[in-house]
Amino acid sequence: MPDPTLTSLRPMPPCDHTPRPYTGPSREETLAMRRQYVHPSVFTIYKEPLMLVEGYMQYLFDETGRRYLDMIAGIVTVSCGHCHPKVVERVREQVSTLQHATTIYLHPNLPKLARRIAEKMPPGLDVTYFVNSGSEANELAINMARVFTGHTDVIAVRNSYHGMSSTSMGLTSHHTWKNDIPQGYRIHHALCPDPYRNPFDGAPEEIAHKSAEDLRDLIRFSTPGEIAAFIAEPIQGVGGVTHGAPNYLREAYAVVREHGGLCIADEVQTGFGRTGAHYWGFQNFDVVPDMVVMAKGIGNGVPLAAVTTRREIAEAFTKRLHFNTYGGNPVSMAAALAVLDVIDEEGLQENARVVGGALKKGLEALMARHPIIGDVRGMGLMLGVELVRDRATKEPANTETAEVLEAAKEMGVLVGKGGLYGNVLRIKPPMCLTRDDVDFALDVLDRAFARAGGPA
Repeated sequence: MPDPTLTSLRPMPPCDHTPRPYTGPSREETLAMRRQYVHPSVFTIYKEPLMLVEGYMQYLFDETGRRYLDMIAGIVTVSCGHCHPKVVERVREQVSTLQHATTIYLHPNLPKLARRIAEKMPPGLDVTYFVNSGSEANELAINMARVFTGHTDVIAVRNSYHGMSSTSMGLTSHHTWKNDIPQGYRIHHALCPDPYRNPFDGAPEEIAHKSAEDLRDLIRFSTPGEIAAFIAEPIQGVGGVTHGAPNYLREAYAVVREHGGLCIADEVQTGFGRTGAHYWGFQNFDVVPDMVVMAKGIGNGVPLAAVTTRREIAEAFTKRLHFNTYGGNPVSMAAALAVLDVIDEEGLQENARVVGGALKKGLEALMARHPIIGDVRGMGLMLGVELVRDRATKEPANTETAEVLEAAKEMGVLVGKGGLYGNVLRIKPPMCLTRDDVDFALDVLDRAFARAGGPA
């Protein structure tokens, strides 16, 4: 008997791209090589690992030519679309001219990109240092804050994720991402202001206020009374698209500055228009940080990250030599310059607002039909759906979340998962997503929820 959730499935929107015939190693050969030669901590998320060999805008293709709608964007990295023609051409042009030289020589791409980023920032945030990954950028930001302030203690937020290097692993607040090894130094974690899972009662604004006051107590009881920095994602990514009410960051930043600290916005996932209403995530909360960390979407898949700050903070870091071999690489700079052009020229920030708003409304409608959905949250094209077995107890439906991922893949939609319990669907597609894509994705997810959580 055919699966009833697959009957009359809305067709995937048409695509004018035809993938080239794949002639490389088979899926089985690739999997065997990976199991033999690749570090076993490198994992896949599906029971039957998916092999991807080509991409075009919001779509991905496996080795058989089957097309999938990408709703996770290489873990929130592909901002303007897979293999966007303008980005590809600018990278190809630069690779054919100069692939690498390091920053000990001049090349125009480096200052051109730094200037473009400064033009997108609030006044005063106009000096940028380029590195290769978000982990590296977060570690650099902490080091700069410690040198500038003369203080050592740093505060991050529970449920956060900031990377896998020693310091950034210490900033991360998920035991699932922490080996029992030395990580970070004098790092403390404040309460997460997310109203869905918070020890405080009350309206979201009250929960945010109490969470900010907890930050004051944390400084009083766990530090010398002065701190170097407070780092927070405007919207937590790996943590499951969680964030506090608008007053949280305003109040938290005020507390931090009272105690001598700098405020760092981790925009690795929220930057470059993804939240829709604003270019940067922090702008949704009416704050101006002292440093902004960015990565992922800036390169559309090219490894690139950066820290932007005020000149006086940057100048303090010149007391000793600091160097990054690949930071400012002309190819990475060319890719990012093209990405910024595409975001502006094609109105992708506005598209994230409009199409993301429609997607969120559709997910909220699914929540009214499927008891397994406990919460729908996020902004623009950075959305999360938390699955629970009981809305009253909020028991995480982690195994059911895995079932939803598998069912969605079977029907042609790729989504991610996150949260401490692995029970949050992370929906963060390339920002070129269309309304037709939204309708298709919602139809697929509707059926996937029914399959995992029982009849609607």
